[in-house]
Amino acid sequence: MLVYGAKDLILTGYTDSDFQTDKDFRKSTSGSVFTLNGGAVVWRSIKQGCIADSTMEAKYVIACEATKEAVWLRKFLHDLEVVPNMNLPITLYCDNSGAVANSKEPRSHKRGKHIERKYQLIREIVQRGDVIVTNIASEHNIVDPFMKTLTTKVFEGHLESLGLRDMYIRVAKLPTQYAYHFEDKTEWGAGNIITQDGIHSFPPLGSIRSPS
Repeated sequence: MLVYGAKDLILTGYTDSDFQTDKDFRKSTSGSVFTLNGGAVVWRSIKQGCIADSTMEAKYVIACEATKEAVWLRKFLHDLEVVPNMNLPITLYCDNSGAVANSKEPRSHKRGKHIERKYQLIREIVQRGDVIVTNIASEHNIVDPFMKTLTTKVFEGHLESLGLRDMYIRVAKLPTQYAYHFEDKTEWGAGNIITQDGIHSFPPLGSIRSPS
């Protein structure tokens, strides 16, 4: 379950990519997520359409795509007039210093010119002041669950940062007199619920007595 309200109304983006994990077509898988008020609002995990020649290029490609999405989200939220400070730049996190530097000025080699030409819009957006692309430590990049295998501790930590929470529902048995429109049974409903702690059973509602 997604939960919001833990933080300020600030739109923030995170991006990451692996490198050529598709061995047949040499494609990389990318992920991006935008959070607002402590929870994820937009996210995706996709296979890149182009072939990146390095990890930096793969991460630069998804940073470019997320930058364009950030501009659209910024305008959308600004038009809704419910989120303050939408006139401020949106911070977009990337865990590759080369991709961050390339988003501000071209530093790629000749073999990466096809990437640079296709995704050069990111520099115009950054120079315009709509988005700030900045570095983040890999262990703090909460988009990693979208395309990487992680330890349980790291995975659960990222899920919490995305606003995901466990939801438990108590399911009790209902005596027939309270559920007359169902089949005539001694008891109606299920009395067990499975949680992380195991299987828990609950008595019928009719058998519960208030303490004297």
